[in-house]
Amino acid sequence: MNLKIDNSWKKHLQPEFDKPYFKDLMDFVAHEYQNHECFPPEPEIFNAFNQCDFNDLKVVIIGQDPYHDVGQANGLCFSVNDGIKHPPSLVNIFKELETDLKIPYPKRGNLMPWTKQGILLLNATLTVRAHKAGSHQKQGWETFTDAVIKTINDEKSNVVFLLWGGFAKKKIKLIDTTKHIVLQSGHPSPLSANRGYWFGNKCFSETNSQLLQVGQHPIVWSLA
Repeated sequence: MNLKIDNSWKKHLQPEFDKPYFKDLMDFVAHEYQNHECFPPEPEIFNAFNQCDFNDLKVVIIGQDPYHDVGQANGLCFSVNDGIKHPPSLVNIFKELETDLKIPYPKRGNLMPWTKQGILLLNATLTVRAHKAGSHQKQGWETFTDAVIKTINDEKSNVVFLLWGGFAKKKIKLIDTTKHIVLQSGHPSPLSANRGYWFGNKCFSETNSQLLQVGQHPIVWSLA
């Protein structure tokens, strides 16, 4: 596979690309894409990095797995392509956005406008086989994306990490909370949200408040 990643990230992550596990991972991914329907489309596997320059990075949102139904995944966690019905977690993200910032519910589910403002929408696993959730877990992606978080931790400061749900919260062990801001809440999935662990967390306004305190421009969360 000839997967391309933005140069601003490549120079920081090259040590990972040179490790044996990553070569094995690329072989696995290549075999899967050749023999099965997989998502996101091959050119979008590293979309999170290619849409958010390392030098502009100021917010990280951590997801788990790409969407595994046709036409949904575009390489950005929680994001779907334009024209695709919003999955339940994204619906709840947008509902919280409405109540937190009084932003009208967005028509589009594509979160790319966020990435252009310095938000890394990072899934822990960057690929998946169609209709088989978690099918590409434990093949090396988690090792790579943990290394990404460590790199951000080591080489940046005052980044806001949004850890939604139990899986994402485990990543706090990779983050120095004395030099970065960590905002934790329940997951936006209906199971968590409907039990009161998501709604009302005000993570969007709090992110902007934290960015302003460290001299950064706030995020324009509207997707209109």
